[in-house]
Parts: sequence; structure tokens; C-alpha cells
Amino acid sequence: MTRVCGGRAFRDASAAMLNGLSIVKLNMVIERLIQRHQLKFFLQVFNRFTDQPIGSLGNVSDGGLMLISQLPMLVDANFELRIKLPDIDGFPSFIDLTARCLWCREDATPNYYDSGFILYQPPADYAGLISALQRYFSFQPLQTSA
Repeated sequence: MTRVCGGRAFRDASAAMLNGLSIVKLNMVIERLIQRHQLKFFLQVFNRFTDQPIGSLGNVSDGGLMLISQLPMLVDANFELRIKLPDIDGFPSFIDLTARCLWCREDATPNYYDSGFILYQPPADYAGLISALQRYFSFQPLQTSA
């Protein structure tokens, strides 16, 4: 059964998580083994086919991402996503992803929703994006001059 987040017609949480998930995916949902990197600024995420904005990137990991949106996402549905990156030297760049929404819940901010996605075969550019975001949003000690 496909569910939309925000509704109260959920079965208990364990049944909802078990619906269609393998043990590996279930373990990913229950116990996060990959460090999550919080973003301070947001990159917009679009529907790859319609180019319509869906939401903003909330956080990233090697195998997934969290989307912050003004509409609830359809749980257990596949999405074709596009992350548009800031222009470099006048050339737009983007990362296309195929993802499945595993969960959705109301955000702390009224009228916003957080949704967790697992990525199917993320491209190498996505790993590069994670690395670049880590460097950009990390506090690195300054080199001392001799």
C-alpha cells in the first residue's frame, strides 16, 4: 500500500518500515551507519523530467538524502531527481539521481515536510558533491605561517 506522509492512517511504525524493505534497507533506516552531513544552505532539487522544483536538500549521505519540501512526498515511490549546482564559469551543472522515498514526516517548520530517500546507483558526481559540501561547510584549522 502506498502512503502519503502527514496522514494519520499509518499502521504501526514497524509495519510501515517493513513494507517492501529488505533487511539491509531496514537496518539503514533503523540504525544509520553512514555519517550524515548537515547543510547550512540549501541546494534546490527538481523533478528531472518536468524541471519543476520539488524542494531543497536537507542533508546527504553516501546512499541517500533528505529533502525538505512544502508538499508531502509519496512514500514507497520512485523519483527522478535533479540537483542543480551553482554555475561554474557560466556553465550550469547538475546531478541526476534515481531515488525511492522511504519516509516522510512534518518538519519542525510549519507547512514543510522532511523526506528520506535511498539512492539507486548514485553517479560519481554525487560523491564529489558530498566531499565538496563537507569541505565547504567544515571548520578547518587555518595554516600557521612560519
